[in-house]
Amino acid sequence: MKRDAPSGRRAVLVVGICALLGAVAAFGPVGAAAAGHGSDPVSAIAQQYVSEEEYVEAVPEQGDPYFEAAADDGSWISYTNPRDDYRMPYLGEGSGKMCVTLVNEAGQPVSGESVPDTTVTIPTGESLSWHQGADPFTVEYPLTDNYNRPMDGDQFGTSELPQGDGYLDSHCVEWHGLPEDETVEYGEVEIEGPHADQIELVGYIQQANQDWKSDIDPLEAAEPYEEAGGSWTYTPDGSHGDMVAVLQLDGDADIPVNETDGNADDGTGTGSGSDTDTGDNDGDSGTDSTNDTDTVPGFGVLAAVGALLAAVVARRRG
Repeated sequence: MKRDAPSGRRAVLVVGICALLGAVAAFGPVGAAAAGHGSDPVSAIAQQYVSEEEYVEAVPEQGDPYFEAAADDGSWISYTNPRDDYRMPYLGEGSGKMCVTLVNEAGQPVSGESVPDTTVTIPTGESLSWHQGADPFTVEYPLTDNYNRPMDGDQFGTSELPQGDGYLDSHCVEWHGLPEDETVEYGEVEIEGPHADQIELVGYIQQANQDWKSDIDPLEAAEPYEEAGGSWTYTPDGSHGDMVAVLQLDGDADIPVNETDGNADDGTGTGSGSDTDTGDNDGDSGTDSTNDTDTVPGFGVLAAVGALLAAVVARRRG
């Protein structure tokens, strides 16, 4: 059998090594990213981008126009809400609120600028038919264009505050003056508009009868409508209740997220002190962290291939 000429074998070898180098250059960074973020590189990359930047607004502090009141024992804080209404005649101490929280793909609260002309509607039933902002409760996006106070509730967070984390995250209606044996009902969320398919209904969080928990992740705590309950009844020792409908964007995620916030990983959607300067760092943070992890593995493989090439050449010369 005829053997290949040495020059032919060298040519094939060089072509093969070049192809390998090209593959390493093309896929090395992706492989490194996958190793650093888990076994699914596609979802790992997608988690670094959102379709709308986080809406950051600190809650009013005492002395601000929208600061309303706080409990002496620090058990609650109340902020003025233009959608807060008092029943006339005033029939009892039953009070409550109904909110919508819209978060981006990283779990951060947003105002809906990426889904203009979208309407979210929640039927509220006969018990709230007297309320000017209910029957039904309607939210129009973007909040910043349609309301003089886009967000008024700090419903979620893990700080030491009585509720929330010090940053507004929800758009709500509130009410006072219901009898303490009244039942408040609400229907399922309806989403309409040209961008309705870019909003996912995650679920509902119902907290009735003075059950006030804000140190929760809205994406994890949200339940299907049937499990949440769809209603609650006031009692003399439980005259407050609230419900939050949690929505999440699922659009064109092409805005980098500042990974130092930790929001892309834990999906908390809460603001923090570092969130106020994310505008300058969002693009840099995601890129820098990826490059730092990718360069070492990529060049390591290139070095190994270079050593292999040198050994082959030396052998041929020998």
